[in-house]
Amino acid sequence: MEHISTPKVENVKLLDRYASRKAASGTLYLTATHLIYVDTSAEVRKETWILHHHISSVEKLPLTTAGYPLLIHCKNFHVAHFVIGQERDCHDVFTSLLKLSQPVKPEELYAFSYNPKMSKESREMGWKLIDLKLDYQRMGIPNDCWEITDINKDYEVCSTYPPEIVVPRAATKAVVMGSSRFRSRGRIPVLSYLYKENNAALCRCSQPLAGFSARCLEDEQMLQAIREANPGCPFMYVVDTRPKLNAMANRAAGKGYENEDNYENIRFKFIGIENIHVMRSSLQKLLEVCEMKSPSMSDFLTGLENSGWLRHIKAVMDAGVFLAKAVREERASVLVHCSDGWDRTAQVCSLASLLLDPFYRTFKGFMVLIEKEWIAMGHKFSHRCGHLDGDPKEVSPVFTQFVECVWQLMQQFPCSFEFSERFLLEIHDHVYSCQFGNFLGTCHRDREELRIFEKTHSLWPFLLQRKQELRNPLYRGFTAYKELQPNTLPFSFQFWCGMYNRFDKGMQPKQSVLEQLLSCLRHSVSLEESAAQLENKLPILDSPLPSKGCTSPKAGAAAAKAPTPPQDCAEGAAPVLSNGPSLGQQKHKESPAQPQDPGACREDGQAQHQG
Repeated sequence: MEHISTPKVENVKLLDRYASRKAASGTLYLTATHLIYVDTSAEVRKETWILHHHISSVEKLPLTTAGYPLLIHCKNFHVAHFVIGQERDCHDVFTSLLKLSQPVKPEELYAFSYNPKMSKESREMGWKLIDLKLDYQRMGIPNDCWEITDINKDYEVCSTYPPEIVVPRAATKAVVMGSSRFRSRGRIPVLSYLYKENNAALCRCSQPLAGFSARCLEDEQMLQAIREANPGCPFMYVVDTRPKLNAMANRAAGKGYENEDNYENIRFKFIGIENIHVMRSSLQKLLEVCEMKSPSMSDFLTGLENSGWLRHIKAVMDAGVFLAKAVREERASVLVHCSDGWDRTAQVCSLASLLLDPFYRTFKGFMVLIEKEWIAMGHKFSHRCGHLDGDPKEVSPVFTQFVECVWQLMQQFPCSFEFSERFLLEIHDHVYSCQFGNFLGTCHRDREELRIFEKTHSLWPFLLQRKQELRNPLYRGFTAYKELQPNTLPFSFQFWCGMYNRFDKGMQPKQSVLEQLLSCLRHSVSLEESAAQLENKLPILDSPLPSKGCTSPKAGAAAAKAPTPPQDCAEGAAPVLSNGPSLGQQKHKESPAQPQDPGACREDGQAQHQG
């Protein structure tokens, strides 16, 4: 609370970008974790909650006749335009939000103060919910060709890899250590996914320190071990996800890419996904298009095209499709890298896995995928998401692009995913919220030093508790679709209004088909439970209903309580009400109402826009 000089400001207006109605008037509160706006002009209480960590920028606009405007842009693409009556109040809120939204120390992040009143045992169990060893076992590892090794337990091989990695059994410790010295930041080739049907492996690493002529025998032996672990194919692919010009520029700096002459039986391929700086600029241009107040169709389509955003999404998707096709159809193992192997490499390896394996399209499987390919393998969430006050050039929407690629797949295969769009949005929100410890830091070693597993909570149990409201009602089950083969022609890609204009009420469809279907399913579950309760109240009779002349008091009482059988029931048989297929063990509970005291933050801590 030390950064809050004015915790409450009255008579604050909240402008709506798309609705022509009169601006809302209410009270703005600043708490330790949230900005809360309470609309006092509405008949029904409306609140807008904005988590401080979600704020990406705060801007004071020129004075207007209505007052002093304050424009807030959020990392989850919420835009709030306030108008404050007094200049001093506006300045106080502005300076407070600048400090609250840009913590300097990791200990100031929300996860370290978030307390959901959970026991220590429950918190520890939450962190054990996702076990990556089980996923490797599901793939059949360890086996004759691959092993899980703790060679990196002291981070001697690579400081940004987890303590345990999967490498070819034929790769000796000398080969592993030699390869680490030849790979940028020591990020050696390790297994990402093993396709059990044909033993083709998807592996990942960073660029080699090859320059124009350097070579490394141990690195060549490492790639040979990966290739020979798949006897069904005489060659393997090495895929560089960067544009060729970028890779050649790195060569001049002593890095670069593999020389096919030095590696036996490899096929080298460039993919051409742009770097983090191009992606950051592209997203900014896209958001400028989204914020146009009344664009013509021509302006919108031109702006969307000029942003290049969907072109970049297509490039990432094309790469994932190529990897999956190489593994599935050509039966070839593939080694993937970009520069350091923690941005584009994470995108395409996780997408390829998602295309190949239906397990990753379930709730639990998708969590495993994110833990394995993003969190454990050292995607720099803290830098890319701007969790702390740091270099703005390190911020880039790498994970946002992956989430959008998954959504694009869901548009083509609406029955193949157990979860809905809302599940993706929840994960995306919490990558930036810093409410849970999963995405803090830049790698496993960072999280150990921050004592994340002792001091914070995991996101995954929190989401699984809400499984019923986040499920996809069209999901046809684990075995309905095995591999996915999406169409990546330009017309297959859509603008994701649900992500980039989610908080603009006027932009959303008046009726959502999936939400309506979920509502019907919830109602159906409720009716089935009521039917079951009524059924349990019926007497359990082993014989036909007693005759009128029966004098037994127990039988007479039972007969008095029993409903009259319908005409199509056999005489004397108690009616049977089918409970139908179980759609959920527990009746869906609606989310509790917002607390009436806006000074007290909700325990779930989510930034939410109500109304």
